[in-house]
Amino acid sequence: MSKIKVVIAEDDFRIADIHEKFLQKFKEIDVVGKALNGEQTIQLLKTEQPDLLLLDIYMPDILGAELLPNIRESFPKMGIIMITAATDKAFLEKALSYGVENYLIKPVNRERFDEVILEYVKKHSLLTSNQEVNQSYVDLLFGKGKQEKTGKSAGLPKGIDDITLGKVKTVLRSRKEGLSAEEVGQEIGASRITARRYLEYLSSIKEVKAEVVYGIVGRPERKYYPV
Repeated sequence: MSKIKVVIAEDDFRIADIHEKFLQKFKEIDVVGKALNGEQTIQLLKTEQPDLLLLDIYMPDILGAELLPNIRESFPKMGIIMITAATDKAFLEKALSYGVENYLIKPVNRERFDEVILEYVKKHSLLTSNQEVNQSYVDLLFGKGKQEKTGKSAGLPKGIDDITLGKVKTVLRSRKEGLSAEEVGQEIGASRITARRYLEYLSSIKEVKAEVVYGIVGRPERKYYPV
């Protein structure tokens, strides 16, 4: 799974560095550039074609909010999260009108920052997955099926979430010959241990079957097949 490319537009390089460090927690994300003003921001967007922009409002050459029409016209699918000290309601209304993902007010609380980024990562994962579009999928996409802060989804055991579960099911359905936990992990961009947890859960509810097979050197391996 390719990483989510992020550009940070922030006129204070110290704050930009802090936000970059925050983002390093997410293995799904790759910060591909930082811009100190509006001109650099547009240039970086053209060069890097990122998936997500963290955009400040107060920059030395132009207000970040004034960049929104240009950005939306040139990069209609790119996600935007505003991070700013601005508390003017007009800025918030403009951000909403241009489909901004979220709006964080400085000084940014680390926990809230992580929540907002995680929401975007999950949404991006859904949009780039091969999951069937049904009401459950749409509800997750629009936040109706949000997980509790414990990470436990409604009706699912702790450590199992709807999005990853859907990705595992999709991978298994696409490979009828059966897959190991390591192979599933590679397909969904997760560790073998994580993949096995989801596979064993699906096995426990009879949605997949597990069989022990022996490789060329006789080493046993657990393979999972869609039911």
